[in-house]
Amino acid sequence: MLMSNNAKMVHHLEYDDKQVILVGTAHVSKESAEQVTRVIQEESPDTVCVELCQSRYQSIRQKERWQETDIVKIIKEKKSFLLLSNLLLASFQKRIAKKLNIKPGQEMIAAIDTADEVGAAIHLADRDIRTTLSRTWREMGLWNKIKLLFQLILSLGEVDEIKEEDIEKMKQEDVLETLLSEVGKSLPVLKDILINERDQYLAAKIRTAPGQKIVAVVGAGHVPGIKKNWNSDVDIPSLERLPPKKKFTGILKWLIPAAIMAMFIAGFFFGGKQAGKDMIVWWITANAILAGLGAIIALAHPVTIVASMLAAPLTSLNPMIAAGWVSGLVEAFSRKPKVKDLESLPDDILSVRGFWKNKVTRILLVVVFTNLGSSVGTFVAFPVIVKMLIGVSP
Repeated sequence: MLMSNNAKMVHHLEYDDKQVILVGTAHVSKESAEQVTRVIQEESPDTVCVELCQSRYQSIRQKERWQETDIVKIIKEKKSFLLLSNLLLASFQKRIAKKLNIKPGQEMIAAIDTADEVGAAIHLADRDIRTTLSRTWREMGLWNKIKLLFQLILSLGEVDEIKEEDIEKMKQEDVLETLLSEVGKSLPVLKDILINERDQYLAAKIRTAPGQKIVAVVGAGHVPGIKKNWNSDVDIPSLERLPPKKKFTGILKWLIPAAIMAMFIAGFFFGGKQAGKDMIVWWITANAILAGLGAIIALAHPVTIVASMLAAPLTSLNPMIAAGWVSGLVEAFSRKPKVKDLESLPDDILSVRGFWKNKVTRILLVVVFTNLGSSVGTFVAFPVIVKMLIGVSP
């Protein structure tokens, strides 16, 4: 029988003629992993549902998949910020797991292995992580992305304060969602997409899994939401769809460069050659220095730093290209990641220093910090140019 203190983490549900045993877990708890094994062995279900998507399932089954990372493709597809955030989240989970001397996601590994032992089918019940993060990204503005990035980096230092007894408290929330809960107070879109939407998705996928008897293993933070949505209609296609880019954001991307170019022309027209030249020099200086500073913070190659400074003033006026993409590609070719960098990536992301040491994550940092520096440069230069234009206008 199940231990009494864990009984509350096992929930029995029914849907049509299916019997579902829902097991809530903490993703870095030894006790949770043991409980998952015990439940599956005792119940001997037809199917075991796990809170994994195909890519995360492959990461468990294929330990060397990091070696297939194409960093240049990631930069060209504008997914650097997305991948870096994903790695920061993985780092948090891995560091807790290392502190407690267990494998990250051990309860999911236990579920998969035990399902194989009892001859149960494995059913992947979670939404693709790329869809979840992309939906989050589409809903966040630049400032919120910056806040999220820095809060994730700062959270890496908080792991040492977490003790094993705290993990049982985390059974009330998924460990990664515990990390994001504080961020969620200022960024409620995170809670909606990372938790509420996935609660609906998991409920629909679990109740429609093949077999009459099903054991479903999910983070405990999803259990209340799954039960709440158990008999509700869920529109799976809409939850898998990327929201359209905001029209205002698209317009603003073109409006700002157009306004700046118009101010340059107005500066030459009203103030003469010197006034127009001063405005352009200020624009180039602000963008170049701050983009270069971003590359320096990321410990970029000297050639990359120069490239970021040359690119930023021009890319800031072209919505189709970002300074970070240029600097990231230059960094990728200047310090091309080797097989050992890809092999050591899972270990290097366990520390802040490792993010800067590994060539793969350093390239991502170069992209992010160069773009950040260039964006700040634009916001610094814009009001100054406006003031200069007002000073020369009739």
